[in-house]
Amino acid sequence: MELRLQFLESFRVKGSDGTVDKVCAYERLAPDTSVADGLERWASTGVVEYRMEDGRLVEESKDGSLRIAGSGVALTRVSADAPA
Repeated sequence: MELRLQFLESFRVKGSDGTVDKVCAYERLAPDTSVADGLERWASTGVVEYRMEDGRLVEESKDGSLRIAGSGVALTRVSADAPA
C-alpha cells in the first residue's frame, strides 16, 4: 500500500544518553479511492509516526513514552522554555 506522511509537529527531546535532539511527528495518509473524480486524494490512516530529525524511527509505547528504534535510548520531551 502506498503511504504518504504529512507533517504535524516537531518538539525537542533529551535522550537517556544525554543528547538533545528534535523529533518530528507525521500523520500517515493512504490513497482515498472513495471518490472517483480523477484527482489524487489522501485520507488519514489514524496512525502517527515519529522520526528523529535525521530520519531514524522513534517508537511510542502504550504509555506514551518514546524510544529510538533499535537502540536503548529513551526520549523525554523538553519544554520549549527549558535550557537544553
